[in-house]
Amino acid sequence: MPGKLFTPFVLGDLELQSRVVMAPMTRCRAPGNIPAKSVALYYAQRSEAGLIITEGTAPSPDGLGYPRIPGIFSTEQVSGWRKVTKAVHDRGGRIFVQLMHTGRVGHPENLPDEARLLAPSAIAAPGEMFTDTKGLLPHPVPTAMDAADLHGAIDSFAQAALLAVQHAGFDGVELHGANGYLIDQFLNTASNERDDKWGGSVEGRVRFAVQTARRVAMTIGNNRVGMRISPFGVFNGMTPDAQMIPLYESLVDKLSGLGLAYLHMVDHSSLGAPAIPAGLRHNLRQRFDGAFILSGGYDKVRADEELDSDSGDLVAFGRPFIANPRLVTRMREDVPLAAPDDKLFYAGGDEGYIDYPE
Repeated sequence: MPGKLFTPFVLGDLELQSRVVMAPMTRCRAPGNIPAKSVALYYAQRSEAGLIITEGTAPSPDGLGYPRIPGIFSTEQVSGWRKVTKAVHDRGGRIFVQLMHTGRVGHPENLPDEARLLAPSAIAAPGEMFTDTKGLLPHPVPTAMDAADLHGAIDSFAQAALLAVQHAGFDGVELHGANGYLIDQFLNTASNERDDKWGGSVEGRVRFAVQTARRVAMTIGNNRVGMRISPFGVFNGMTPDAQMIPLYESLVDKLSGLGLAYLHMVDHSSLGAPAIPAGLRHNLRQRFDGAFILSGGYDKVRADEELDSDSGDLVAFGRPFIANPRLVTRMREDVPLAAPDDKLFYAGGDEGYIDYPE
C-alpha cells in the first residue's frame, strides 16, 4: 500500500498538495540583504513541495548575523520577497518565511551600521563567523539585552510577520526557535544566564519564545504561524542540561495553547549531533495540538515509515532539495537523486543555486 508522503494535507486553512516540506536552508544569495532575482527562480523551481519554508530571514537589522542573508523589515526587502511568493504561487506552491534573529551568532562586520549584536547574556558564541570583508573572525561578546531590547525584538518579529503576510504575499511564517539562534539562546543555559523573569527557571527561559509566538499569532492569525525547535541540539554552542525535557514539555504545552499551525522539530543526529530521545519526541508530538513536522536526514522510505506510524504529519527535506528541484517527482517515481556540491552551498552567485536541472 502506498504511504502518506505524497497525499494532500490541510495545514490551518491551506491545502498542501503533499506532505513533503522543503526545509529552511541558509544559502547566502541576498546581496545587501535583499532577495535577488535568482531567489525567486530558486524557490519557484522547487514549488512542487507541499510547503516551502524559506531560508532564515532577519526580522530586524540586529538579526543579520551572516553575510548575504535576507531580511524582511525594509521596503526593498518586501518588494524582493513579493517576487518570490508570486513565482511560487504561480506554480501552485505554498510558502512560509522563516523569521530568524541570529542573536549572538554573528559579527559586526556582517551587520548594518545601526545594528548591534544582541543576546540574552553577554556570552560569546564559540568558534568563528565568516565575513565577506575580513574572512573568518572570532564571535565577539554580544550585548546583553535590556528590557527595551527584549520588547523591541518581540515587536520586530510581529512587524516582520505582518509585512510577510500582508505585503510580501507569504502564506505564513515560521519562527526559528532552533539551532542556537536568538529564541533558542533564551531557552538554553549555555547562552542565558539571566536572573530576571527571562531566565533562570524553566518558566523564565521559555518566556521569550512564548511571548514572541503569542505576539506574532495575534498579529497575523495563529493558523499562519509555526515554530521550529531543536531539543538536545548542540549547534552554535547550545548545551543540553538536566532540565531539557521539562523545558521542552513546558514550551510545547504553551505553544499548543496558542493554537499554532505547526511545530517543526529538527533532529541533527544524521549530522553527528546527539539524537532527540525517542520518548521525548513522542511526548512532544502528543502534547502539541497542531501539525507536527519531522526533520533531519530523512529519505522517502524513512519518511513514509514515520508518517505511517503517526510519528508526524509532514516531513521536511533539506539538502536533497538543493540538487533536485523536483524532488517530489523524483521520490514519487523512484528516480535516483542528484548530489549537491557542498562547496557552493553559501558561495553566492547562481552556480550551485539555480543551475541544477529541473
